Amino acid sequence: MKEFINREKERAFLESEYNKESASFIVIYGRRRIGKTSLIKEFIKDKSALFFLATEESESENRNAFKTAVSEYINNPLLAQADIPNWEELFSYIVNDASHDRKLIIIDEFQYIGKANRAFVSVLQKIWDTMLSDKNIMLILCGSLVNMMYSQTLSYDSPLYGRRTGQIKMKQIAFRCYRDFFPTAAQRQLIENYAVTGGVPKYIESFELYDNVYTAIERCVMSKESYLYEEPAFLLEKEVQDVGSYFSIIKTIASGKEKQSEIASALNVAQTNLPKYLKTLIDLDILEREVPATEDKPEKSKMGLYKIKDNYIRFWFRFIYPYRSYIEMDNTDFVMQKIKAGFVTNHAAFVYEDICRREYMPDLVANGSWSFTPTRIGRWWDRSDTEIDIVAIDESSDNVIFGECKFTNEPMDVDVYYQLLEKIERVEWKKKTRKNHFVFFSFNGYTDKLRQLAEEKGDILLYE
Repeated sequence: MKEFINREKERAFLESEYNKESASFIVIYGRRRIGKTSLIKEFIKDKSALFFLATEESESENRNAFKTAVSEYINNPLLAQADIPNWEELFSYIVNDASHDRKLIIIDEFQYIGKANRAFVSVLQKIWDTMLSDKNIMLILCGSLVNMMYSQTLSYDSPLYGRRTGQIKMKQIAFRCYRDFFPTAAQRQLIENYAVTGGVPKYIESFELYDNVYTAIERCVMSKESYLYEEPAFLLEKEVQDVGSYFSIIKTIASGKEKQSEIASALNVAQTNLPKYLKTLIDLDILEREVPATEDKPEKSKMGLYKIKDNYIRFWFRFIYPYRSYIEMDNTDFVMQKIKAGFVTNHAAFVYEDICRREYMPDLVANGSWSFTPTRIGRWWDRSDTEIDIVAIDESSDNVIFGECKFTNEPMDVDVYYQLLEKIERVEWKKKTRKNHFVFFSFNGYTDKLRQLAEEKGDILLYE
């Protein structure tokens, strides 16, 4: 990737912290390959910084490597040869160095040092309190093991709790920024690529060489030598201990069993055993719990569904995991036939719905497409499996927007509108007093009949 794309908000925040006249302590965390280190490198490219990458070696090995980094940062070659038995003395060299007005210290993969020695977090807390907190210093701790970083730096039980002046949890890049990675690609290719890579920069970078999604899948995902082939297993092995249980849960959800009761039944376990696993997967941004947009108390709703939030993991468990034995036997043609047969209807179409609901709809609201502002935007379903792709409600005015999204090869026709009219009769939210509005998203446009109907009705918006 030739240039750094997106993350303007994160970069602006780091710059504002750097420009402070007081000490700054920032925690950056997020899953592997999400772009944390790239963000830091972009931030420090015009600054003098001590950048240290921790490893899974012992604490003493990390301390010796940190000593070398300090000696280079303060231009003291003799320090690299000295025997320094503790972290406090190393940080004292930084504090007493006069060659840097604003000292910038970054420890990447910080969690590995705390993993090697649990007491290190307390040592760093003492160093911050007694040596750094009143100095012209910016300290950044960065890590990719989300659960471990949270417990070591952000949780109430951590010795470092309350010390940080800010934190950044790195999220996936939004689809609206995807064009920057593929400036000449057709819109369909963007959506199909995004349906596999999601907003993970490293995955996106792997797809940049190919001009269609199926070639990219064959070369980058189905190749046993590719890091993406084993990526979900690798991600979970780093974060959790009982990998098999987590795999079983994700596989079950990918197969379409999204209610907690259905998951428990499929796995033949008690429902009470699931919440801790589901919460961990939600914390890792792998799963999300959705409830119908009309639910007044989402956290207590019995209508909750567990969805795979991560596009790549959703794709992998739907199209790669079930056929790994074929891939291992180099029967990739058969697997590619399965992928091509179901990719659009069983995967990309749902990703397109997500894009419409999470990005296009908020854009329409922000642009004043309606005279009211919805307080909730989501999906809707009932116990009979009737589903509506988009429901946006404004509780203060009783206005509600119903919408459908179609990622097909044909223009959307009026039948979609009339089918939606039938479905909304099942929605009980303020049924007698609400004011209904409609929005439609169609990748391949709309028929003249639907355009004429929208013009006549006045309450139908066709997203272009």
